[in-house]
Amino acid sequence: MHNARSRPLGDETYDRLRDLLGSESFPRDSRLPPEIELARRFAVSRPVLRQALARLRAEGHIVSRKGSGSYVREPTRPVGFSFGPLRSVPDMRAFLEFRCSVESEVAAHAARRADPLAIEAIRQARWRLEAEADAGQRGLEADVAFHQAIAEASGNRFFIATLEAFREQMIAGIRLTRELSGRPPADRQAEIAGEHARIEVAIAAGDEAAARAAMTEHLHGGIRRLFSL
Repeated sequence: MHNARSRPLGDETYDRLRDLLGSESFPRDSRLPPEIELARRFAVSRPVLRQALARLRAEGHIVSRKGSGSYVREPTRPVGFSFGPLRSVPDMRAFLEFRCSVESEVAAHAARRADPLAIEAIRQARWRLEAEADAGQRGLEADVAFHQAIAEASGNRFFIATLEAFREQMIAGIRLTRELSGRPPADRQAEIAGEHARIEVAIAAGDEAAARAAMTEHLHGGIRRLFSL
């Protein structure tokens, strides 16, 4: 799966492009140049460039406007609002149940919209997460980016802002589940990868009910993995 490069070319392109966002080269709210021009500028193929752009979309650094192209923006971060730290085991369970209620509807809205560019961002985020897992990396931010990409795909800024607001709680929940799980890591990763794939397939198919069910299955699976020890 991995080549002899020290880092995948898509990751290097992502880093280089990310460093320019918000600068004089690509100021906030500006439209990015066409793909062919960007690919020439960074001396990469268009498929490699698309991987980097998809990751930037998933993380909220750029946004696509249908028929217009990609625009630079800062990730949505609610001002003056936080869910606060998770203070107890019941608190963690309540948070996961809350996530299930919210993100199941987020997935359904993403399926209803079924935007091709947003779906590609979801796919790239999922591939990145699986690649990091295969490489033995923790992948905490990659896991969050997958869910954030689905929020972006919903096209609803309130869903996007809500997931951004509980980013730290998501990371804490993922970390705790991994630390306490008694299952072999490979088995756990395979199960989660299958759940993520089913969510993506349902959204890509535009099937709201299936997307909602797949996300519910995934987050209930997280509750089971953490509390059925």
